[in-house]
Amino acid sequence: MSRFFDLVSKPAREMLVAPATSSGPPAVQSRLIKLDSNENPFGPSPRAIEAMRTALASVHGYPDAACGELRERLATQHSVPQEQVLVTAGSTELLSLLSLAMLGHGLNAVTSERSFLVYRMVVEAAGAQLVEVPMRNNGLDLQAMLDRINEHTRIIFLANPNNPTGTVVDLAELDKFMSEVPGHVVVVLDEAYYDFAQHFATLREMEYSRSFSYLRQGASVIILRTFSKAHGLAGLRIGYGIGPAELLGYCARMQSMFSVSSIAQAGALAALDDLEHLTKTVTNNASQAQILGVALSELDFQVTPTSANFLCCDLGENAASMADQLRQAGVSIRPLGDWGAPTCIRISIGTPEQNQFFLEALSRIREESSHATGSESQ
Repeated sequence: MSRFFDLVSKPAREMLVAPATSSGPPAVQSRLIKLDSNENPFGPSPRAIEAMRTALASVHGYPDAACGELRERLATQHSVPQEQVLVTAGSTELLSLLSLAMLGHGLNAVTSERSFLVYRMVVEAAGAQLVEVPMRNNGLDLQAMLDRINEHTRIIFLANPNNPTGTVVDLAELDKFMSEVPGHVVVVLDEAYYDFAQHFATLREMEYSRSFSYLRQGASVIILRTFSKAHGLAGLRIGYGIGPAELLGYCARMQSMFSVSSIAQAGALAALDDLEHLTKTVTNNASQAQILGVALSELDFQVTPTSANFLCCDLGENAASMADQLRQAGVSIRPLGDWGAPTCIRISIGTPEQNQFFLEALSRIREESSHATGSESQ
């Protein structure tokens, strides 16, 4: 028995350790092409970098705890009252706040299997149970989620696009789902990859999201967005939620004081102004997703069509072993064993040069493996 085992809370004792996402110390990471964490390969907007440099002169003072200027800007952008916007230290902080506010012993939340790993972490930290529903065709099975709701359910997490599969929900199915969710359940529409999904939807001449329509109709829904992905500010930890003012007010009461730094607020505000950088990011992502998808398919891997900035790919072999070999070749990708998919990998979409390096490394590994297999069979 360890020294503090009986002193810490039951969730702290029983929660699984979060899987590591680092590719090693900075010196090691600098030698790797990182295609494992769905980051923006172009980095932040130059305007955001300049704004953060300027903000450094004021870091002796505490930040605006209410994130007033950024909240006002986001409220205007999304045409909602400012009271319906809550800025947090990444969208993951809001997931935690919502779980602490709504969950506890004997209660549960519902989501899909093979979805964002943080959902389980925040639910179990709140002392509640996470119910994971099997997927349908690599996508979310909304009807199955409805069927798992009971009187103890308080939250449903829908990642749209889903991480790590990159799939989006059918809007007709989502409309039906939202109309049938009982009043004691809050639906979290996690749109962390919104900018990429919206760009793909435009190219495919389809509609991607009606999340704000549900909110304006009075649904118990929280829409999550982040500056970590398309805006390239993952290291700042800043995101936001839009939802019913009363519910976000309860979440705000539980938020740590000054959790969103002044540097993060300055960077986010400037990032919103740089549409050129955002356009460059989503345009590169869509074109490179096509190139990567075709190349991986030609290697006989099964690729799931994506609406995000990554591809989910079934290798038909041990993904962890492939990830180790790729790391030795200078590329870091994400094996999906932690998601219960031991033959699958997730590849973040990088620059054309990064993606080409990855494909060449992967082809060499496959060729060497084929030669080794052939030698053994002789």
